[in-house]
Parts: sequence; C-alpha cells; structure tokens
Amino acid sequence: MASVALAVTDGTPLFELALACEVFGVDRDLAEPWYDFTVCGEDDARVGGWLRAGIKDGLDVLAGADTVIVPSVGDIAGPQPPALVEAVRAAHEAGARVASLCTGAFVLAEAGLLDGRRATTHWAHTELLHERFPGLYVDPDVLYIDEGSVLTSAGKAAGLDLCLHLVRLDHGAAVANALARSLVVPPHREGGQAQFIPAAVTHGRNHALAGLLPWVLDRLDQPLTVREMARQAGMSSRNLARHFTAVTGTTPLRWLLTQRVRRAQELLETSDLSVEQVAARTGMGTATTLRRHFSSRVGVPPESYRRTFRGSPEA
Repeated sequence: MASVALAVTDGTPLFELALACEVFGVDRDLAEPWYDFTVCGEDDARVGGWLRAGIKDGLDVLAGADTVIVPSVGDIAGPQPPALVEAVRAAHEAGARVASLCTGAFVLAEAGLLDGRRATTHWAHTELLHERFPGLYVDPDVLYIDEGSVLTSAGKAAGLDLCLHLVRLDHGAAVANALARSLVVPPHREGGQAQFIPAAVTHGRNHALAGLLPWVLDRLDQPLTVREMARQAGMSSRNLARHFTAVTGTTPLRWLLTQRVRRAQELLETSDLSVEQVAARTGMGTATTLRRHFSSRVGVPPESYRRTFRGSPEA
C-alpha cells in the first residue's frame, strides 16, 4: 500500500489541504489497496488561521512516506518554517515523491528541491517565486508541472488536477476518471493547460463548442480534420481555433490528440483489444502511430501501460 503524508503547519489554508484529504484520505473502493494516508505537522497548528487541526503525527513521519503533499502555506513573504523545510528535504532525500499545491512551492524551493527545475504556483505569486528563487524556471501559464520526483501545481482548483494526476500515475486512467466522477469534476485537465482561460465556462454547456465536443468524442475512431470540425460547428477554421483556445486552452488538433490518447488508455485498461485494434478504435490508424503519440504523451508504450494498469472489474 502506497503511503501519502500531508504536511501541515500553523496557518495552512483549508482549501488545498481539504483537496488532498478528499483524494487520498477517502477510500471509495476504486482500487485495492487505496492509500495509507496521514496528516503530519505540529499538534497545535491552526488550519486557515482558525481551525485547530489536532494532528497526531509529527513532521518527522514525512521521511517514511512514498508521497509527500505540501499544501499552500499561510505566509509567503518570508522564510518558511525551518522544521517543515528540513522535513520535506529529508523526505525527498529518502526517496519520496514530493508535490506542492499552490504556494507550497515556496517550501519546495526553500528546501532546494526545485533548483534547476520547472515549477509553478498560483499565477499571482509566480513573479515573487522567481524573484526569491532565481535558480528555478517558473512557468506561470500551466496548471501543474510533473518533474518526476517533484511536482508543483498552480493555485486552488489546480491542486485537485495535480492530485488526480498522481492517482492516474499510481492507479491508471480508469480509476482516476472514476474518482473524478465521484468528485463531480472534469476527469482530466492537461497540466499544460493555461491557468487563466478567457472563457468563463470551460466544461459546461453554455459555450460555443458545447455541441461540437461530444460530437467529436463519439467519432474518435474516424479521421477528423479541423475543417470537418469547423463545418460541424458552423464556423470557419480560424474562428474554431479561437474558440478552442478560449474554451480548452489548446488548439483543436492538440485537444483531439489528447482525447484519442485518453480513450486509448481506457481501452488498454479495460479491454483485451490488441494494440492494432486500439489504434483503430481511437482514430490513430496504425499501431506505430499509436505507440508514437502514446509514448510521447504518457511516457511509456501502450504495452507497458497495459501491464502496469490492467483494469480490475471494480475500476
């Protein structure tokens, strides 16, 4: 059973802390086993500045966890609590995967975990993060960044995207999607999606692509072009591209490729279809094309992904 430890200090905001507890601390029978989850910190820490946490485990427990989650911190103006910084550094040196939510990136940076890496935080604080820690590359335009053993997310709801990404890495797309449905949130927002998207409604029904996106998802096994999608939406290709950027944060073809890869993940987990059949059902055409795009997006070839995340009936 993989262990996840959440680091809490006095003044930790409630929202991001609650996200991690909801994802890793509640077993919904989606995978067996789920996570061994614990909250670590100072016993008298106040969450959100007013709720006494009543923590049982100290920060030293972080060093024994497989994954350490560092949520937002209460104050980013000055140095972070030395005990927290040292505990996070020790956990990473012991082999833990360390992920920060929102301004938790300041803790990771102070611990030296982000030196020479790409990182992000809430867009309102990216400039300060860059000024205080010039040895890292701060990207203000993404939801989260996965650097392997170190991951950072943007502000607020982007922390949930990163938590779901971790579940996807550990248990596969089918489990992560089932968890997202349980939480009533979109199953997958790309880490590279912009933090600040012009459209107010991205996943609802009141936007220009509300009729097009389901139409495309029902036809992923077919060859689709931007011109065909534009014709279906009743607009020019250029206008379609503008709406896609506003609604999804990416281009039509990149969005389409993401949906094809996502469908391939689900088929590899939940069916006995060959790689060639999966390629056909996802519109990739050939197994060679599927392998190229799948490996580029997921990081492993389809065969390896299937061996790792073979879906169970419960998933």
